[in-house]
Amino acid sequence: MDYMELAKQFLHNSYQFRKRGHQKKIDETMQGEAFAILYILRQGDIVLPSEISNEMNISSARVAAMLNSLENKGLVTRQIDKSDRRKILVELTQEGKELAEKHNQMVVNNTARMLELLGEHDAKELVRIMGKLAMLAPKITHCE
Repeated sequence: MDYMELAKQFLHNSYQFRKRGHQKKIDETMQGEAFAILYILRQGDIVLPSEISNEMNISSARVAAMLNSLENKGLVTRQIDKSDRRKILVELTQEGKELAEKHNQMVVNNTARMLELLGEHDAKELVRIMGKLAMLAPKITHCE
């Protein structure tokens, strides 16, 4: 099998997918403020900034700036942990919860529609392959 040619086809198809805006919608959910509020919601509404930093693989300074923005928008609150004053607890406001749930539902609906258009067999294969790629990701190295 010619993996170089297959790689070129894969990259071309990925470009076409991105060009049509589908990848952008997915990416927006997996980064930035949208990801942060969804992450907090999934974790049970209260997290530490360091958890967000680790999950997003970004610096604590970037998390702090993002939390400032989210706080200014009324989507999160921050307070000192009463049991350990060195920790800051981040919690979604009611408005933040509602926005996170609405955003999550929109993303799930759009993804379900995309998978439905693929058909049952191809949808299951795509999900299986994406899961396999996620597991293999640590083994994939940059080739020079």
